Amino acid sequence: MIQTVARAGLPVDELQEIRKMRIEPLRGGNGKRISIVTGIHGDELEGQYVCYRLSGYLKEHRECLRGMVDIYPALNPFGIDSITRGIPAFDLDMNRIFPGNTEGDMNEYLAAEIIRDIEGSDLVLDIHASNIFLTEVPQIRINELHQDRLVPYAKEANVDFIWVHGASTVLESTFAHSLNIRNTPTLVVEMGVGMRITKEYGEQLFAGIIHLMKLLDIWDGEDYPVRRPVISSGYDDVCFLNASSSGIFLKNRNHGAMLKKDDLIGTIVNPLSGEVIDEIKSPADGWLFTIREYPVVSEGSLMGRVLRKEVYDTGKGEEADHGKKDTV
Repeated sequence: MIQTVARAGLPVDELQEIRKMRIEPLRGGNGKRISIVTGIHGDELEGQYVCYRLSGYLKEHRECLRGMVDIYPALNPFGIDSITRGIPAFDLDMNRIFPGNTEGDMNEYLAAEIIRDIEGSDLVLDIHASNIFLTEVPQIRINELHQDRLVPYAKEANVDFIWVHGASTVLESTFAHSLNIRNTPTLVVEMGVGMRITKEYGEQLFAGIIHLMKLLDIWDGEDYPVRRPVISSGYDDVCFLNASSSGIFLKNRNHGAMLKKDDLIGTIVNPLSGEVIDEIKSPADGWLFTIREYPVVSEGSLMGRVLRKEVYDTGKGEEADHGKKDTV
C-alpha cells in the first residue's frame, strides 16, 4: 500500500509529497518493522534498484512476511527528478536538516515528519551511493558512538566492508544520527557511484536485507547466504590518496583490488603535451576499496582509499571471509 508520509504546498497549486510503500503480512503480524530509505541525495541512485527489487519480491511473497516493511525510495523527490544532490532551488543538503522542525520552513517540516514516521522501526537502512567522482565497494559506515549496537547488524548485511569512524566526524544533523540517538538503529550504506545503478551491488544488498529480515523475525521465507565483511575501526587503518597535480586520470586498477606497496593505481596525464605528470601509487600493501571514477582531477582531489593489508587480513579471519563471493 502506497502511503503519504508528508506533504507541503508549493506555488501554482502544486504539492511536494514524500511517499512510502508499506508491505504488511497477509494475516496478523508480530508488530516488528524494518524501514528501507534512500533518495536523500538526488544524484545517488543505487538505492532505487534496491527499493524496486525488494518491493516487487515482497509483494509476490507476502505469505512469508511476519512483520512490516516500509520502503521510502525518494526522500528528496525533486532532487531525484533533477539529478541534483541537494534540494533544488534551496541550495540545501537534505542530510543536514534532520531532525527537522514541524514549526520551521517547508523542508524542516518535511524532515520532521519523516523522522516521526520512521522512528520506532526495529532497523533502518539508509542507502547512499558515492558521488560522481568515486566508486565505492558496498560498505556500511558507523559512528563509534553507536558501534556496539550497530556492528552486529552490519555484519549480517552482506556488505564487503564496515568502517567505524571517529565521533569527531559525526554530523548531528544527519538522518542516521537523528534516528540513532532516538533509539532507532540506523545503518548507513555506501556503494557504487553517483548517477548510476550498479545492479550487482543492488542484488548484493537485497540479499543482505532479506537476511536481516530473517534474523529480526520479519521474514519467514527463503534466506540468503551473506559474505563476512572486513571491519576497520582504527584511525590509521585507511590510507587516503590525493592528486598532487591537475589533469586527466587514467586508472590502472579497479576498486576491490589487492595492492602491493608502490603498485601503480593510475596516472594523471596532460592531454595537450602528451606527458604523464603524476603517478598514483599505493602507499602500502592493502585493499583498494575506493577509486576515482571521474577522470578530470584537480590538485588535491581524492583519488582513492586503501585499507592496510594487516587490517584487511585481521578483519577477514574465520568470521570475515571477504574472499568468499556468494551469489544471489
